[in-house]
Amino acid sequence: MTIATLLVSGPDRPGLVAALAQVLYGHGANILDADQHSDPEAGWFFQRIRFDQRELRTDSTSLRHAIAEVSERLGMTWRLESSTRRKKVAIFVSKYDHCLFDLLWRHRAGELECDVALVVSNHSDLGPVAAQFGIPFHVFPIAKETKAEEEEKELAMLAEHGVELVVLARYMQILSADLIAKFRGSIINIHHSFLPAFVGQRPYHRARERGVKLIGATAHYVTADLDEGPIIEQDVTRCSHRDTVDELVRKGRDLEKLVLARAVRLHLQDRILVYQNKTVVFD
Repeated sequence: MTIATLLVSGPDRPGLVAALAQVLYGHGANILDADQHSDPEAGWFFQRIRFDQRELRTDSTSLRHAIAEVSERLGMTWRLESSTRRKKVAIFVSKYDHCLFDLLWRHRAGELECDVALVVSNHSDLGPVAAQFGIPFHVFPIAKETKAEEEEKELAMLAEHGVELVVLARYMQILSADLIAKFRGSIINIHHSFLPAFVGQRPYHRARERGVKLIGATAHYVTADLDEGPIIEQDVTRCSHRDTVDELVRKGRDLEKLVLARAVRLHLQDRILVYQNKTVVFD
């Protein structure tokens, strides 16, 4: 079965669902499932439609033109993805290995339907991990005086490999505005706190100082504002006054792995729409 996913968003008005369904039906597409959401405060509509293309009465180009025409008429943006096309992913890491191991294991097990093109790091420590999974590993040492030059090299390599999604798996560097702009909406970071609490560095230490009873992890899209991009996925676990910082770190790492993997999977499955620095995440 050749499945396609259509994602649309735009001003909410009567007849949107019917208009989109009619376009697909008119071209012979068999709709498998559809999910939609309306934000009454923003007056905005969102929909995700999955359909089988095997019995299309026209070619895919004609279908795209028809979707574009109705979307333009209704003032909507749209994106059409095919299940046969695997996205190419780059994983950025520093010295922490838990998220990298987890992503590569899940990829090997077939849980993440993508091609991991390369692992990028500012240190050489995790080269053996990437080697275990047969993934190319590249080191770009980042220093204040060389940051711009090294990021240019990274961008060239990402372009060479056709990378569409960058995953920051505990990459302990702040990306430049230029790199973020080139991968707008396609960089996922894992932050080791339940944002918006404890933005920035040493969140487990700050959580211990505040005596919190829950700690969390947050996966979000990266923007130029540190740790303030649209949130994709979060989770929490309980803690107490007995927990040391090391114990909070241990508990947190379990969350970081799970939350990041969920966020990456949601992105790969085209389940996310972004608006007003928020996300609509379809089940």
